[in-house]
Amino acid sequence: MKPIVTVTNIFPQVALDKLSSECDLKINRTSLTKEELKQKVSGSDAVISYLTDRIDQDIIDRGTKLKIIANYGAGFNNIDVTYASERGIWVTNTPNVLHETTADLTWAMILGTARQIVSADRYTREGKFQGWGAKLFLGGDVYEKTLGIIGLGEIGRSVARRALGFNMRTLYHQRNLLPREEEKKLNVEYATFEKILRASDFLTLHVPLTEETEYMIGNDEIALMKKTAYLIHTARGKVIDDYALVAALREGRLAGAALDVYEDEPELTEGMRELENLMILPHIGSASFETRDKMALLVADNILDALGGKAPRSLVPGYPK
Repeated sequence: MKPIVTVTNIFPQVALDKLSSECDLKINRTSLTKEELKQKVSGSDAVISYLTDRIDQDIIDRGTKLKIIANYGAGFNNIDVTYASERGIWVTNTPNVLHETTADLTWAMILGTARQIVSADRYTREGKFQGWGAKLFLGGDVYEKTLGIIGLGEIGRSVARRALGFNMRTLYHQRNLLPREEEKKLNVEYATFEKILRASDFLTLHVPLTEETEYMIGNDEIALMKKTAYLIHTARGKVIDDYALVAALREGRLAGAALDVYEDEPELTEGMRELENLMILPHIGSASFETRDKMALLVADNILDALGGKAPRSLVPGYPK
């Protein structure tokens, strides 16, 4: 009898094909309620979950046969990892395959917000464009400006490499300094948290959500930034205090911001919709055909590892091995 694998939502066919010969797939096409998820997990040997699936103790307790929870994404804050590990259930995510695509989007957001691309497009579509104007949609230059990167992991480094083409001064901040040789290769220099806030023309965040990083950007931090600066966010929603950001943008204390994630996702914080200097995207950092297939294949490999009695190849950070 084949092991049962529950897929909580739509999933790339290339990975389903890889799993189908070894597993009995129970595939869902829409989001599941908590009660539905409980029923699906019961009797499953593995679960492929979305970031929107809250896998808490109640859900885990239903998985009496469960060997692995394989999250289809780099994040895993939706899963009670500690409790799962206590129950002997593997928890995996999809690192190392989406950093270049997310860096591409980060740069689209940098350029898009600096040059007011979304607002200019809307203005043109609404038939308001009557000809060239000297002050029409003036934005900020990117070339030779200062880029600040908080969190120089895989995504942060990919963002830094792209900055070389814009001849930018690139500052970075994180707990551990890079080796000097790596700093030279990326043309980056370390800055304290306060310095990177004060000096950056464009500040982009690439950190996980932890107790240390939750609301690391709020009123006090924004007050240190230049009024001409732009804040770019593709990490995790609660890294920024969205209410503080909305107030700063409304009052002109920041030039602009671009968010791919937000505090109460998918709900928008009050005031966001009205801000012309805010670009809001629907969490599409890894949304390319190629990358989503790579992520799905890694999920499949993790599932097959676990069902074959091996430790999965991409356990979430900190998971006891």
